[in-house]
Formats: sequence, structure tokens, C-alpha cells
Amino acid sequence: MTMFIIGFVIGAIAGVAGGFFGARAYMKKYFQDNPPINEDMLRTMMLSMGAKPSEKKLNQMMQQMKTQQKNSK
Repeated sequence: MTMFIIGFVIGAIAGVAGGFFGARAYMKKYFQDNPPINEDMLRTMMLSMGAKPSEKKLNQMMQQMKTQQKNSK
């Protein structure tokens, strides 16, 4: 019975550690493949659509994206 409890505790600890490092590696790869949008990317996107981006417009769009991201969680 004691060996069962010790094995269960060791297995739980190993599972938590494995899950943590697995999720960490997945998120690193995800952000490497899909970086978050920054102001330079927005500026480039607006220029490619033919709009001349002003700092005010860029700041408004960044703020809207941050607000939308907060609300979606």
C-alpha cells in the first residue's frame, strides 16, 4: 500500500513537470511561428492597402486590438 502511494505521488509530480515543459515548448514554437502583431506590422499592412498611416491612427488601432484581446479572454 505504501509503495502504491509513493508511486502515485512520483507519477503525479512527473506528469505535472512533463505537462509544464511540454506546454512551454509548444507555446514557444507557436509564438515563433505566429508572432503577435506590433506597430511596424500594422504600418506595413496599412501601407500595402494604400492608406497612409498616421501615429494617431496606429495608436488607435493598437489600443483597439489590446482591448479586443482583453475582452475575448
